[in-house]
Formats: sequence, structure tokens, C-alpha cells
Amino acid sequence: MDSNAQQTKPSPAALKAARQSTLMANAVRALAMDAVQQANSGHPGAPMGMAEIAVALWGRHLKHNPANPLWADRDRFVLSNGHGSMLIYALLHLTGYALPMSELRNFRQLHSKTPGHPEVGVTPGVETTTGPLGQGITNAVGMALAEKLLAQEFNRPGHTVVDHRTWAFLGDGCLMEGISHEACALAGAWKLNKLVALYDDNGISIDGQVKPWYVDDVAKRFDAYQWNVVGPIDGHDVTAVDAAIAQARTSADKPTLIICKTNIGQGSPNRAGTAKAHGEALGADEIALTRAAIGWAHEPFVIPETAYAAWDAKRAGDAAEGKWVKAFAKYKAKHPALAAELARRMSGDLPAGFAQAAVDAAVAAHTAAQTVASRKASQIALEAFTAALPELLGGSADLTGSNLTNTSHTPNLRVDAAGVPNGGRHINYGVREFGMAAIMNGVALHGGFIPYGGTFLTFSDYSRNAIRMAALMKTRVIHVFTHDSIGLGEDGPTHQSVEHAASLRLIPGLDVWRPADTAETSVAWACAIQNRSRPSALLLSRQNLPYAPKASSDAAPNASGLDAIAKGGYVLAEPSEVGLKKAAQAVIIATGSELQLALHAQAALARLKIAVRVVSMPSTSVFDRQSTAYKSSVLPAKLPRVAIEAGVTDGWWKYGCAAVLGIDTYGESAPAPVLFKHFGLTAEALADTVRAVLGK
Repeated sequence: MDSNAQQTKPSPAALKAARQSTLMANAVRALAMDAVQQANSGHPGAPMGMAEIAVALWGRHLKHNPANPLWADRDRFVLSNGHGSMLIYALLHLTGYALPMSELRNFRQLHSKTPGHPEVGVTPGVETTTGPLGQGITNAVGMALAEKLLAQEFNRPGHTVVDHRTWAFLGDGCLMEGISHEACALAGAWKLNKLVALYDDNGISIDGQVKPWYVDDVAKRFDAYQWNVVGPIDGHDVTAVDAAIAQARTSADKPTLIICKTNIGQGSPNRAGTAKAHGEALGADEIALTRAAIGWAHEPFVIPETAYAAWDAKRAGDAAEGKWVKAFAKYKAKHPALAAELARRMSGDLPAGFAQAAVDAAVAAHTAAQTVASRKASQIALEAFTAALPELLGGSADLTGSNLTNTSHTPNLRVDAAGVPNGGRHINYGVREFGMAAIMNGVALHGGFIPYGGTFLTFSDYSRNAIRMAALMKTRVIHVFTHDSIGLGEDGPTHQSVEHAASLRLIPGLDVWRPADTAETSVAWACAIQNRSRPSALLLSRQNLPYAPKASSDAAPNASGLDAIAKGGYVLAEPSEVGLKKAAQAVIIATGSELQLALHAQAALARLKIAVRVVSMPSTSVFDRQSTAYKSSVLPAKLPRVAIEAGVTDGWWKYGCAAVLGIDTYGESAPAPVLFKHFGLTAEALADTVRAVLGK
């Protein structure tokens, strides 16, 4: 043997490390194929193909503590290709999280901690719910952004208490989705150097080889986004992946994409490299062959102690967290106010004085009684709330001047050539509604900020799935949707929202607010900010809306006045407000800009001696959560009800309405007053409808 050959011969230590890496990877493969087989449902291919990538990241680089999954300065890990959920479940189990083997045996079963796709809040160690492809990497962008901004805000010389990375695994499917373009371009613009994405480039999807329909040059694409691109590398070579990750960690001003060439279903003699490994159980015969091929002699769901020992992250996790705890103690001693503020922000608690700030803002709006568009009312409320809450992080999808999401306290976020942010709290997302919505989800999941972002209500269509995911994950994200109806006028039916309010109200766990004036808008904002377990959507007008005085009701004293707005629906005006000293004969339910039509109709009916109560319903979901007694006090059982909204009528029938005035077609292009008259949304038409219902 020559000297060169001797030099390349692996050392005993290297051989031992390689054997250990193989053992660790095969433990992941075994758990993935066994769990999917037992459930007869799932995706074994991605976990089996990414096992070595997982060994490199989770075994050598990831900063986490299985004993404390919510440690503030942990690295964030996102499995963007969420169908490969058995990969993360295997990793969480093997590294020592509270995810016992019994849960892996119950993969995809009712109420298990191992659902079909990872769900935050269900499984310890899962940072976000992934399933809709592309949103995981986009959430990761939001997490990395939150880390960068918090680090800039709270770290001080000699005291670095925010210093962690965001890692994402993703596949071809994530990169095919348009949202990945939106988010990854922003990650480059923001110079998120602590974001590292590992791309499982296996060339296989459900329909087979992706070459006929996926011809993107991914490396060039990400280079154009101002990312570092490493690879392609052999994704089955732990040492190569380890080196690529180490290289990524050195980046000072760019996120990194590591392209890992892999074989889907690696280890399976007959299914590896084929679509048959993607989304179905391998089958008992193929699993037996796979066990033989990889040298895994253990029974299903049996992991040798040597594999557990190799994977165990509890000691390293305790040490990492302990080091941070000591560092934070020194920080707290030097900067006690900053330490308390960071702890508050990461816990999601609002400042002690916020409740009073919310009251003050509502009272100020009530006192001023301004006639403004509710989008302007939103900005007025935000002036107060962004001053009181440094965690409010705003933005708009290239519509700041229309959405009015900026305030004097939220300068535009900018990042200098070295990657240092300027402390701005208003984000120009560009024309990227979907990306904005999913990035906000990531920001909220990370902690430390309450994100809000604006676009036109009609374009909520683009961000719909991210809104749904926010509701599913119970994240505090606030969507500011302006130009909420035909009231925007000349832009026509492409921009006029008709079905959007109704369809958003169908999303479980989402509070939709359509306020009618400045006070309702202020209260809507306060409720959205205070609700830690629900996203909110504020639907706001382009056109000016007169202030509606908040009178009290003798018939329903607890369901009227300024305080009652927070209940989602309340008595705005009794017949006495228009000079009739008699009990109401009917109820008009209205929301948003149509509330004024209801008040005018009430006055017109009063002149005919017909007594009507006007109920404002800024949020149907909030109203629906009130007690039966409260709802009955607002909508008495024996009074006929008529609803009006400049949108589709279907949703209002649930309140037992005798009639609903709305728009069950698309809009038209014309000035707003012309359109309201054209579609029969007038005070006169509403009054006539009430008369018809009453037979008068």
C-alpha cells in the first residue's frame, strides 16, 4: 500500500463515528416504516431518505433541550414537508422529548400526539403545524425575522441573550408552491443569515419523477434571492451534510440553502427512488427486505440502547440551556428593565397598563365622534396601541397608503448592507399577500411580537390558507383588510369584496370584525390584541362612516353602550332614540358601513310609528360565544329580524331573520353611492323590507 492510500484510510475514530451515524439513521428509518405500516397510512419515503440529514443536524448542530421544549433561546426547527411527519416524531422520541414509543405506535390515530402532519401544541418539540406545502419554510422565515429583530432590540455589548438559529427541512413540493418564492425572496432582502434550509432533492413526488414538470434551477433561483447556496451534496453522507451546515453557520449576511441529493425511501430494495415509497406503507414483505438490507435485526418499534444513547440530547440540552440561564442572570443584573421586558414579550403577556390604554382609546374615539373611514379609524387606534405595545409589528403587502397600517411609532423596517436592522416596526412585504400571512404566523409562533399586516379584503383570497393555519394553530395574528365592500367604488368587481366577509366567518377559530365607526374599530383592535388564542381579521372601509352614538337601553341595559361593543353584537339604538316611546316591533341587524343605513331606516320607520331596535354586529363569532341570556337580550325571541350587509346574504339567516338585504352577485364599476343605490342597499329599501315583514 502506498503512502497516499495510507493517508486516506479512515481512522478507527472515523470508522466508529460512521458506524454510529449509520445506526442513528437506521433507527429513524425503522421507526418511520414501522409506524406507517402499523397505521397503514403515511409517508415513509421522506424520513427514510432524509435520515442522514437529520443525523447531521439534530445530532451535531441543533441547539435544543428535550426537557424544556419552550426554552426561549432554543433553535427553531421546521419540517416544511410535513407529510414526512414520522421523521420529526422519530427524532423527538430518540433525542428524549416526552414522546414515548406508545405514541409512535399510535401514529395517525385519534387523540395521539403523532397526528398525520405535525401540529404545534399537540406534540412537544413541534414548532409549527405543517402540511400545506411551502408554508413551513415561510413560517421559518418569520421565526428567523423575529429572532433577528429581538436580537437587535435586546442584546447589549457583552450580553447576548437572543442568539439562536432557524432550521428548515423542505422538499420539491415546498419549492413548487408559489409562497416559497414570496418568502425566500424576503429572507434574502432581510439578510436572515441565521436561517438555514436543507433541501431534500430526491426528484420524486406522488406522480413520479418530477423532471417532466419541475425544471427550475433551484441553485440559481436562490442565488438570485441573495441566499448562499451550498451543494448539491450527497444527502446520505453525514460528514458532507455536517460540513455544509458548518459552512452555513459562518454566513454573516445571507440565509443558506443546502441542496442535498437523496434517494427517497433509502434502504428499501424495491421501492427506494420511486413514487411507491412516497405516500403508502412499504408492506410487510418489503419491510422485511429493508431490515435485511440495512442490517436492522430488531423487532418493530424496538430500538437498541446503543441507538438511544447515540441520539440522547438531554445532557447537551441541559448544558446549553444552563449556559443561557447564567448569561441571562448576568444580563438581568446589568439591564433589569430590558430583561423583564424580554421575559414579558416572550411569554405573550401584555403590559399591565394595556387594559387601561384600550379603555382610553375607545373613550377617546367616542368623545371625538369623528366621521372617517374605518381604515383611518384603525390607524388612529394603532397610534395609541403601537405606542403602548412595542411588540406590535406591522406591515402591508404594498398597500400601506391604502391600508394605513403605519404609525408615527412604526418606522419602516430596513436592513443595512451588513445585515443590521434599523429598529423599524413596519414591514413592506411587497405584493406578497400569502407570504406575508404565513410569515406573520412564524413571527407569532416564535414569540416576542404580535404581528399585523394589511391588504385589500378581496386579496385575502391569496392568503386564505395561512389565515386558516393561524386559526388552526391558535396564533395571535391580526389581518387588516381594507376596501371591504362595493364601497370602494370604481375599481369594480375584481376588487370589490362580496363573499369574503362571509367566507372568512366560516373559518373556525377566526374572529372577524367589521366595525362601523371609530369606537367599534378601537374596541376591535383591543379585542384582537388581547385574544392570545385566536387570530383576528379586521374588515375596514375605504369610504367615510359617520360616528354612531352609543346610547343606553332600558330594555337591555347590559347589552348597550360603549362597553357592549366587545361582546360582538349589542343594542345600538332603541325606538326612543328616534322619538318613539314604545317597545320595538322588529330588530334590524347591521354591520360595518351598513349600520348607517339601519339608523336612517329606523328614523324613517319611526315617522310611520313603527318602532325598531337597531343592533350593531361588528363580530358574529364573538357574539356567538356570549351567553344565551345575553344573546336573547340583544335579539329577543319574539321580534322579527332583518339583517343588512353589503355582501352575500347566506350567513345572516342563522340569526332567524325574516329577510336579509345584501348582494348575492358580483359588484360593478361605478362610484360607491351609485352602487349602493343600484344594488338596493338604501335606507328606503331597508325600511320597506321591515314594513313588508311586519305586514305594514
